[in-house]
Amino acid sequence: MHEKGNKTVADSLTEWIKMVRYEDINAAGRLFGGRLMEWMDEVAGLCALRHTGSDVTTAAVDDLQFKKGVYVGDIIVIIARVTHVGNSSIEVRTDAYTEDKETGCRNVINRAYFTEVCIDKDGKPCPVPYDIIPETEGEKAEYESAKKRIAMRKQRRKEGF
Repeated sequence: MHEKGNKTVADSLTEWIKMVRYEDINAAGRLFGGRLMEWMDEVAGLCALRHTGSDVTTAAVDDLQFKKGVYVGDIIVIIARVTHVGNSSIEVRTDAYTEDKETGCRNVINRAYFTEVCIDKDGKPCPVPYDIIPETEGEKAEYESAKKRIAMRKQRRKEGF
């Protein structure tokens, strides 16, 4: 049996910042949704990699919600944190914000939960070497909520989704 070490949520917290440019914009003048999804996937993967210390691959994305349009010149901040660790998978909550240039205030534009799978050198799933220790009340609540999301994912797979 593989024994896991422990890490906190803060150990792998990942923040990424970018200014939206013209090549990121669709014909309607807003940020391509797919581009934002790509960035969120990358940040979630980096967060999981920082937690595991090894390669990961995205297995699923849940609850991707577009809440507000984004435009050229907007500052995007994406923050990812590990919410739950299973045997070979890691759930990562990824929040995207626009940041006001003058005030620094952030407004949520998207949130999603990414399931990342730890993989070995042959690309096969392998055990995650570190468990997660939620420390704050918010982290503990997120950890408990993750158990419900995981059960829902398993049920959807069972039903063919």
